[in-house]
Amino acid sequence: MKFIDIPDASRITGDPVNRTTIISDGKIQQDGVEIIKIELLQYKIKSEEKLGDYSVITALIQTDLGEIEILYDEGYRGKNALQDSANMLTQNLGLSGLILRSLISLKNHIEKN
Repeated sequence: MKFIDIPDASRITGDPVNRTTIISDGKIQQDGVEIIKIELLQYKIKSEEKLGDYSVITALIQTDLGEIEILYDEGYRGKNALQDSANMLTQNLGLSGLILRSLISLKNHIEKN
C-alpha cells in the first residue's frame, strides 16, 4: 500500500526526473516499524530563465507497513538540487526527523483506512 502525503500532489504526476537512494536494505527499526528503503525523488515543475529549474523533492520511505511519499523540499534549488538535498539530509541529522515524520504520517493514513 502506498500513500502520498504532499500538498497538491497533482504537481508530481508521472515519473521523477531523478532519484537517489539514501538507505537500501538498511533494516532500521523505529517504533516497531522496519524501514526498508529511503529515496529522494526530484520532480522538475518549471524552468525560469533567471531562476533556473523549480524542483519538488520528495522522500519515498518503504516500510514493512507500506510506502509513503512525503514532501522534503521545493523551490529554485539549482542544477544539483537532488544531490544538495541528499547531502543536507545525511550530513545534518535530518534523517531521524524524516523517519519520524514519515512514520507518523504513515500510521495516520493506515488508521484512516
